[in-house]
Amino acid sequence: MTLRAGLLGLGVMGSNHARVLAALDGVEFVGVFDPSPTTPDHVHGKPVVRDLDEFLAMGLDYAVVAAPTVFHLDMGTRLAEAGIHALIEKPVASTAEDSRTLRDLFAAKGLIGGVGHIERYNPALQAARQRIEDGVLGEIYQIATRRQGPFPGRIADVGVIKDLATHDIDLTAWVAQQEYASVNARTTFRSGRPHEDMVTAVGSLSGGTITSHIVNWLTPFKERITIITGEKGVLVADTLTADLSFFENGRIQVAWDPGEFRGVSEGDSTRYALDRKEPLLAEHEAFRDSVIAGEAKGIVTFAEGTRVVEIAEQLVANGVEHRL
Repeated sequence: MTLRAGLLGLGVMGSNHARVLAALDGVEFVGVFDPSPTTPDHVHGKPVVRDLDEFLAMGLDYAVVAAPTVFHLDMGTRLAEAGIHALIEKPVASTAEDSRTLRDLFAAKGLIGGVGHIERYNPALQAARQRIEDGVLGEIYQIATRRQGPFPGRIADVGVIKDLATHDIDLTAWVAQQEYASVNARTTFRSGRPHEDMVTAVGSLSGGTITSHIVNWLTPFKERITIITGEKGVLVADTLTADLSFFENGRIQVAWDPGEFRGVSEGDSTRYALDRKEPLLAEHEAFRDSVIAGEAKGIVTFAEGTRVVEIAEQLVANGVEHRL
């Protein structure tokens, strides 16, 4: 079975989607919609059209939406009305209300809707989740993330929470297999934009795990680190390099005051050898397979993506409330 797929938006991320779609097994890349006059007429030998109706008439099975977030609701609605499955870049929509609208619309029409939370497909995080399921860590105590770097010029319509911290919201709940129970944030506005550019957030998950997230656009180096602390040790995932290491608790327990406090000692450490498949390719393969199967398999669903936006909005509001 060969699926016909198209792309909406040919920016930085859209160009990467086009590259993957053009080479994806079981998929015929049909064409692109982008109204910008600066886009080329063809990409990977496929036409770039400026009219959305013309794009929708191409006979698509599914489409990838890589346009700015502000257009996600309208584009997603048009795709659903045309009976076309959609993989939408994160966040699923600009607001939680718009996200719920898309979630409910696709569900009502029996269409597959996926969200491009690409960190789920990073080899380091996929391996971390598998090892957690295998019991390597035991109970998960804490998940801490750091996602820092310079401001990306491509961002125009959202702050650092909805653009970057949504990665951490999604990956943390997914790795732990728990829901967020509560969140609290402090934000700041330092770059002259109307949106926050730095956030420090803490949260609690449904299984008792605590979380912390440091996210900003104001750091002159790029960092993508997830530290998962459990009763048996710590997993450290670097999603820039797709590396995963395990730091095991020492077998000799350290006690200063027996019965009152018991700590851990340094044990063995292991750097795992991983199969480093490109995350974007893995994401596309999972969505393709879901469309073929007629059910969500290994993708970030619109329901999950909507929950991420709801948590993000709580962080934005809480940050504003406590702004000095």
